[in-house]
Amino acid sequence: MKEKLQKIIEACEEKIAKDVVAVELDSQRALADYFVIATGNTPNQTQSIIDEVEDVCAKEGYEIIGKEGYQDGHWILLDLNDIIVHVFTPEERDYYDLERLWSNK
Repeated sequence: MKEKLQKIIEACEEKIAKDVVAVELDSQRALADYFVIATGNTPNQTQSIIDEVEDVCAKEGYEIIGKEGYQDGHWILLDLNDIIVHVFTPEERDYYDLERLWSNK
């Protein structure tokens, strides 16, 4: 799991994502073990980040369960079952503030 998480984070960073964080989720209330949250400056960059994550998943054999929001590009969600990747534009990330909502603290 940690290797998969690291590869997903590195894929985001490869496309110059900002503020990439992994949030470990409480197993009592979450559908996944981790959220990876990242920011792209524009919808085109968020799409590029997700494209890179998908390429890494294909190469490593990680199953992608679903993808939402790609066409709009302001908040793209990629479901890898145990890891859910969220890539936002800055305004969307500030608005939804998933780190605060899902923090175990």
